[in-house]
Amino acid sequence: MTPPLVYNLFPRLVGPTTRWAEHARRAREMEFQWLYLNPWHYPGFSGSLYAVKDFRRLNPIFLPAGADPASLEPLRYALRQIRQMGMKPVMDLVVNHTAKDSPLIQQHPGWFVWENGEVKSPYAVDPDTHEKTVWGDLADIDNLTTHDREGLWRYWAQIVREAIDLGFKGFRCDAAYKVPAELWSFLIREAKSADREVVFFAETLGAPVEDVVQLKSAGFDYFFNSSKYWNFSERWALDQHETFGRIAPSIAFPESHDTARLAEETGGREEVQRQRYAFAAAFSAGVMMPVGYEFGFRKQVNVVESMPADWERRHWDLRAFITRVNGLKLAHPVLQGEGHLRPVGPIGGDLLVLERRTDDGAARGWIVINKVWAEPREVPLGQFVENAGAYRLYRVCRDDAPEGGEAVPASVTLDRAEVAYVLPALQAAADA
Repeated sequence: MTPPLVYNLFPRLVGPTTRWAEHARRAREMEFQWLYLNPWHYPGFSGSLYAVKDFRRLNPIFLPAGADPASLEPLRYALRQIRQMGMKPVMDLVVNHTAKDSPLIQQHPGWFVWENGEVKSPYAVDPDTHEKTVWGDLADIDNLTTHDREGLWRYWAQIVREAIDLGFKGFRCDAAYKVPAELWSFLIREAKSADREVVFFAETLGAPVEDVVQLKSAGFDYFFNSSKYWNFSERWALDQHETFGRIAPSIAFPESHDTARLAEETGGREEVQRQRYAFAAAFSAGVMMPVGYEFGFRKQVNVVESMPADWERRHWDLRAFITRVNGLKLAHPVLQGEGHLRPVGPIGGDLLVLERRTDDGAARGWIVINKVWAEPREVPLGQFVENAGAYRLYRVCRDDAPEGGEAVPASVTLDRAEVAYVLPALQAAADA
């Protein structure tokens, strides 16, 4: 299966639908094949992209000048342009809540969770601080026990079918762990009866692993994993990788629209920007990157406030690097699929070496990481690479490295925060 390389085009940052194609083209030139769009729907009073008031109207801030506010044709046309570039549009599918001022509350009050005579707002609890965050602009939907479950589920299925008709080829399922697996299974069946190639991605940011495991029966094609938060020195990410791999392949990301910008978190360290992307691309089946990562954007996008005026000047330009990493992931069998990861030696020092085996275990390579941001580190490759002549060293973080890799030396000195891959020569990998 072709690795899913996903570019997140945050629509509040880029503006009307007429601007989407130019950003999609840049993403396609970097070898991304999926274009994920955050909610495009008409929002409620807060203006948040995720507080949907009307699932069948376009957010006014995405309307081209002079367009009919009741028409979805500008969206349909933009999606057609994206598909003509060879990219597959992905829509955020939000089915666990609506805006607090959605007409659905009056039309179908039984679809919602009520408390003390008012529609209840959803909340989240931070697993570390146990701090509770309540979203007061949202109305919690009861997808499981509502007396009109059949009507509610038919409504969601119709929204999915309409999105496929508009031209969407995938769905990023927001807060998937907060929605019954039975509903996801139903929607996935409905969608694939309309388009058998449509793909469902489960978003589970901050979810306990046991909640993710409960989604196994839903039939998701991919999950998003939490490797972004890994410090390379603890076991949890490797354990999660194996657990998720028994459910569905997963997708890693160095940052997302829900997180701070990595360039801001690291004080503008380009070498760490490269490190975390090269690692994410090798960690699991797929990789996702938000718009602006390639240019070192530092201002976190905001679902309520971001606007095109927030577009930043380029702090650097990593497009050649990202294209190189994506191209290698698409070309090399060892970097495809979820794979199996095993640390070589201790994981607590300055270096981390991960053996990566293909899903069937037939071939293997290594991900080599210098964790140190400030200094180079020497890696004795000869201690774990047997038959070095059958492998190539890919120093993907270096712009001056040969595209086809280089012979594997007995040892190599990695630059600050550098990630390198040791992979079977491509012909040998293909034969395996």
